[in-house]
Amino acid sequence: MAAEFDLVVIGSGPGGYVAAIRASQLGQKVAIVERENLGGICLNWGCIPTKALLKSGEKFESLSHLKDYGLSASGASFDFDAIIQRSRGVAKQLNQGVGFLMKKNKIEVIEGSAKLEKGAAAPKVVVALKAGGSRAIEAKTVMLAVGARARALPQIGLEADGDKIWAYRDALAPKKLPKTFVVIGSGAIGIEFASFYRALGAEVTVVEAVDRVMPVEDEEVSKAAQKGFEKRGIKFKLGAKVTKVFKDSKGVKVDLEVNGKAESLEAEVCISAVGITANTDGIGLEALGVELDRGHIKTDSHCQTNVKGLYAIGDCAGAPWLAHKASHEGIHAAEHIAGYKTPNVHSPIAGCTYAQPQVASVGVTEQGAKAEGREVKIGRFPFKVNGKAIAAGETDGFVKVIFDAKTGALIGAHMIGADVTEMIQGYVTAITMEATEEDIHGIVYPHPTMSEAMHEAALDAYGRVIHI
Repeated sequence: MAAEFDLVVIGSGPGGYVAAIRASQLGQKVAIVERENLGGICLNWGCIPTKALLKSGEKFESLSHLKDYGLSASGASFDFDAIIQRSRGVAKQLNQGVGFLMKKNKIEVIEGSAKLEKGAAAPKVVVALKAGGSRAIEAKTVMLAVGARARALPQIGLEADGDKIWAYRDALAPKKLPKTFVVIGSGAIGIEFASFYRALGAEVTVVEAVDRVMPVEDEEVSKAAQKGFEKRGIKFKLGAKVTKVFKDSKGVKVDLEVNGKAESLEAEVCISAVGITANTDGIGLEALGVELDRGHIKTDSHCQTNVKGLYAIGDCAGAPWLAHKASHEGIHAAEHIAGYKTPNVHSPIAGCTYAQPQVASVGVTEQGAKAEGREVKIGRFPFKVNGKAIAAGETDGFVKVIFDAKTGALIGAHMIGADVTEMIQGYVTAITMEATEEDIHGIVYPHPTMSEAMHEAALDAYGRVIHI
């Protein structure tokens, strides 16, 4: 039987739909299988709607600081249902945008749940159609972009029920605004929800198993972030192991072990942000002999699995679990399938947290570099002496850069403050292009901008800083 498609992509998140578009651009006949909504978790239940919520929270919270700008207003309030509906509307708009892109690029969208079976050039894709019945598809290549879901810990009672224990979906579209929260996990997801609900006046306590917040970030940034969050009224329990979560008529009780002692927290709602689980179960991987690593699909430098004709990208293929990483891998894999020479799939990937304050980073941390035995030069520059930051009233935070002392190569950058998630790409570009301190020192940064702090931090690493 001749292959019906050159490529079938399973999953239409930011990895899958981008890969499908790129493959179509390269002349491939492409189909994409989606069991729920085009755009996947990111557009519908993750990256995009959370940013809509965070912007509403940020706008409302800023009203309490109007006097700092010589302004005044009274009677400020919010409509919680309208905030949620705005977020859902943003997600719907982008979902429809992906549908338009599929039509524009002549990609066939197949609605249903896919399972893999042994095939000829690549595994056969059998789809249980949403409309009923099934469809078997032969393709020259299959790409898995099936993503991941919120991790549950039923053994300690931490399993979302949409009522008293929420995962990210529940936190994005609640029926009412609770007054008290316990958030378990201080990664990006946990911190962003803590930031949003705190902005609307809820009492929020974040529980973290290690001894500092946002543990993947550089230690200096982590400490500054905690201070910034605490300044806004968010509370923390660090080095705290959750031993049991109980539900009752009032809400939840979270039992903890902190420094060997038992403690407990009570709240109306518990938000679980303890990581994710790849959606690799029930799709036929075991029968095909696909190699897994702790539930994630193992791939090579071109996103190929050990099974002929089968690729895997994005969250299902391992860390970092980020939408832009999935898109990058999707494009790389699509180009490799089409026979193109592709850029390095292991390009530097930035991490961004869109709370107040924002946090952004790329490359190695200071601790990571020293653990590798690298000799480094480190520069820092605070926003409190940056002209644009002072004018904008956004003086909290700093920029930190790490250079390899022997080569001068920029190997890490860490930022905390207003709009740093927009600025980090400058350092991503620099690391990708193997920039040295000489290259960055020679760049002319526009004035006045907060990005000037990026230049000054690089100057500081070599004793050349101007404004401190």
